[in-house]
Amino acid sequence: MKLWHIIRQFFLLDMIQGFSVTLKNLFKPKFTMNYPLEKTLTSPRFRGEHALRRYPNGEERCIACKLCEAVCPAQAITIEAEAREDGSRRTTRYDIDMVKCIYCGLCEEACPVDAIVEGPNFEFATDDRSKLIYDKDKLLQNGEDFEIRIAERLQKDAPYR
Repeated sequence: MKLWHIIRQFFLLDMIQGFSVTLKNLFKPKFTMNYPLEKTLTSPRFRGEHALRRYPNGEERCIACKLCEAVCPAQAITIEAEAREDGSRRTTRYDIDMVKCIYCGLCEEACPVDAIVEGPNFEFATDDRSKLIYDKDKLLQNGEDFEIRIAERLQKDAPYR
């Protein structure tokens, strides 16, 4: 065993093996995406920008149960609610601090009515941190913008939930 180790060191077999890997891959076609023009496919379980969904009749889904706020490990969600005339509760304030969010998906899993979801959008970078504190209006707008893609994603993911 010691003799084999000395032979490998003397003839630089480890270096030759490394160079062979490099040479083998040097002439293969490269996989490069021209990002702004071409985008890669995302998994149905991809967790991107948050969105609040509405029912088909236009009413918001969130019932202000505050499970998402309770389960959030980063404490990025803030909810305030009040009772309506018909006795049901709805949110008056629903804020998510996207800087704090760790995109774990626990808020989506905890929601009994699929109100809060993590959508397919991953292009929401900004140079101002205050723009990453999403209020209820911004979250509802995201839900309207991505509803078709969100519904498709939830349908594909349904067998695993």
